[in-house]
Amino acid sequence: MNKSELVESLAAKKNLTFKKSEEIVNLIFDQMSSTLVHGGRIEIRGFGSFIVKEYKSYMGRNPKTGQVIHVRPKKLPFFKVGKELREMVDR
Repeated sequence: MNKSELVESLAAKKNLTFKKSEEIVNLIFDQMSSTLVHGGRIEIRGFGSFIVKEYKSYMGRNPKTGQVIHVRPKKLPFFKVGKELREMVDR
């Protein structure tokens, strides 16, 4: 499922216009993104949690040339699946 399919599904199930449904989905995604950007954690019971993992800098290698390069520290979002969702998918 992609974002537009989610918007269409919400509009159909809750009898909303496509535009209103799109606003709701965008609001949720914007709030989730903002929370992660500010170092917060998102937990949706039964579904999973989103956190930001911090990675230190390290010396890497350019796979094309083999040249050693310095990789700067970075932060990446990480999703951890919840127990209920994992069990549902596993069935």
